[in-house]
Formats: sequence, C-alpha cells, structure tokens
Amino acid sequence: MSRLFGSFVLLFPLAVAACGGGGQAPGAAGGGGRGAFPPTDVKTVTLAAKPIPQSSEYVATIRSLRSTTIQPQVEGIVTQIFVKAGDRVRAGQPLLQIDPDKQQATVTSMESQRASREADLAYASQQLARLQKLLEAGAVSKAELEQAETAHKNAEAQLAAVRSQIRETQVQLQYYRVTAPAAGVVGEIPVRQGDRVTPATVITTVDQPEGLEAYINVPLERAGELKPGLTVELIGSDGEVIATNPVTFIAPRADDATQSVLVKATLRQMPAGIRVMQYVRARLIWNNDPVLTVPVVAVSRLAGQYFVFVAETGEKGSVARQKPVTLGNVVGDDYVVRTGLTSGEQVIVSNIQKIGDGAPVKPS
Repeated sequence: MSRLFGSFVLLFPLAVAACGGGGQAPGAAGGGGRGAFPPTDVKTVTLAAKPIPQSSEYVATIRSLRSTTIQPQVEGIVTQIFVKAGDRVRAGQPLLQIDPDKQQATVTSMESQRASREADLAYASQQLARLQKLLEAGAVSKAELEQAETAHKNAEAQLAAVRSQIRETQVQLQYYRVTAPAAGVVGEIPVRQGDRVTPATVITTVDQPEGLEAYINVPLERAGELKPGLTVELIGSDGEVIATNPVTFIAPRADDATQSVLVKATLRQMPAGIRVMQYVRARLIWNNDPVLTVPVVAVSRLAGQYFVFVAETGEKGSVARQKPVTLGNVVGDDYVVRTGLTSGEQVIVSNIQKIGDGAPVKPS
C-alpha cells in the first residue's frame, strides 16, 4: 500500500509538467504567446480641462423687501371685498369695506351738535354787540359786558370743540374703507364677507414686485466658500433658468435650528409666474474654473468606490488600467473629476464590461 502511494506522489509532478510545464495558461491577459486573447477594440476620449460651472442646488423662498401687512384701524363687520389674491392694485385703491353705519350715525349726531353750537355763538355775538353799544350809552355796567364777552368766548370754544370732534369722526369714518397704502400685488385674503374684524386682524398683504429677494439656506459645510457676488440661478418648473442674480447678502451667524447660513440674492426684476413666498429651485454657482470631466458611460462602481479604465501604451501595445476616482456633480453627460485622473489620459468609454485591469486593448 505504501509503495503504491509513493509511486503516485512521484508521478503527479510529472503529469503537471507534461500538461503545462508550470507556465501561464493559454489566453491569459498580457501573455503575448501562442493562444493569447486578441486586444479588445475600445473607444477612448482624451481628458482635457474645460470651464464647467461648479454648482449646488437648493430651495429658495421668494420674499419682498417692500411687503406691507394690511390691518384695519377700526372694528366692525366686513360688508364687501373689492379685490382678490394676486390682483395688482394702485396706491389708495379700495381693498375692503367695513360696515360704517354706526360711525356714520356718530358723524351725523356731531354735525347736529355743530348747528346748535353755531346758533349759540351767533346769539352770544349778538348779545356782545348789543351790550357794547349799551355800555357806550351808559345803559349797562362794564361787568355785564365782561359777562357777555365770557359767554361769547365759551360759545366759540364749544363750537371749535364740536368741529374738532366732527373732523375726528369723519377721519374714523374713512378707516371703514380699507385702501392699499402703496401699489403692489395683493396677497392671500383670509377674511370673508360677514366676518368681524378688529385692529389686530390681518386682512392681507401688498407686495411691491420691484423689491424681491431669494432667500437660500446653505449648509454649514459649504459656508466657507460663500462670498458676495456668487451667481444664483432660479430654475423654473421646466428646468430652464428664469432669473440670474448675484449674492447680495450673507448672514454673519448660522441658524441654530437648521445649521445653515442664510444667503440672499436681490432680484433685478420679477420673473414671470413667480409670487412672493413661493418656493423655487435655486442653483448657486461656486466657480467656473476649468476642471476635468469624464463621461458617465466610462464609470463603474464597486463596493461604493468609482473606477474608470484608462488606456496605457507600452512596448507591447496598449493595456487597460483600472483607476479609482473621486467624482463630483453630473454636468450633462459627464461627471466632474475631483481626484484620480490627470489631463491627457486616454479614458476608455466602450466595452468596459469586457476588459479587466491589464487586459490588452486596441484604442480607436
């Protein structure tokens, strides 16, 4: 049994030597001998830096620099609303009517008091004039004239007081019709006809379209890159840029709740279809420096790491070399390359599923 086992041990290495002689298996990549795989046809692109906007997208809120909150100055029942949300109004245009009947009755009552005080003053004036003539004739004493003068002054004062009260009540009557303090766009109107309003009730807002700002909250990790003058692009629902404006304000402090920094961009003009307090997509462009880009089709991913193949040419031809890369944003059909590649390298963009690291390739 032991002699049989020993013979087997001696014969096994001879069999291995006969099969391959310990050399490389036929067809191995880069073998170059008889039976090696032919080079794989691949297409390549030459990397070259080009200006690409480095940007990030955020959600912006459109706010007005000139936004007026409309509240009534009197209390009462709403009888009529003259406008609706989104209407453009001019300064002084009526917005809402509050029932003025009670105040109108007060004005009427005060005007009747004025007529009575005017009659009192006319009588006091006649009495004063009559006593002045009688005093000159020696028919009355000077004390009686002084009494008439005092009565005349009291009548004048009472008439002036009534006239002042009438002016006040008439001004109050005007407050029952709420008007726009300035030209602008009417906001949401939460009150309805028949509601009771007080001076604490918010009726609506009037926003002037020429004073709009985009408010953007930028995460703290990118706060160090912020600077005035960076370009902000507002993106419409169709993906097109509807406004381009520079950053005009950067908050000196971070927001505790969101751990972000407030950035503002003043809008030179109001884009079509944009309203105050609307949320819109905003693209903050950090720079336009030349950077390397690589086609998306050239990138593969393994265990969370991105790789590309580059064609390296040597004495024996071209071979594919797999390189790990760090990528940035997608711009069109390309990734922005942060690390891993250099300008001038030949990146393979076809048949990457048929090649491996060190495999012979034939670039075209």
